[in-house]
Amino acid sequence: MSVILAFESSWDETGVAVIENGRTVRSNLVISQIEIHRVFGGVVPEIASRQHIKAIYPLAAAALREAGLSFAPGETPAVDAVAATNGPGLMGSLLVGLGFAKALAYAWRKPFIPVHHIEGHLFSAFLDAAPPAFPFLALVVSGGHTQLIHCGRPHH
Repeated sequence: MSVILAFESSWDETGVAVIENGRTVRSNLVISQIEIHRVFGGVVPEIASRQHIKAIYPLAAAALREAGLSFAPGETPAVDAVAATNGPGLMGSLLVGLGFAKALAYAWRKPFIPVHHIEGHLFSAFLDAAPPAFPFLALVVSGGHTQLIHCGRPHH
């Protein structure tokens, strides 16, 4: 069994999930910033980064608790690795998630897994009860990264 604590902070939402064996979502929590940015007519990068800083610790603690894992000071939760989105996205926002995830991985002596934002969208289809068979065609609609992608075979 493998358990991964995963972070997503590439744009205006902070997401933390606990995934078991690459397929089972034990927790998946998201804090949106839509209302904060609405007055500006779009995402303000500096505000987004600061909101991630406020949200990431309490969200991580809540995601671990929801997954039935402890997040007490001085204690290492029963996770096998820590992952985070490493791009593309807003640099400041990405750095918040990456820095927090890398710090946890280092402190807990666990491997760190960098995740490409668009590949994360593609492989999220494999969390479904009936994942697609290779080859398949995927439409990724994610901010400015809208793409139609032919997925011939996995490379990892």
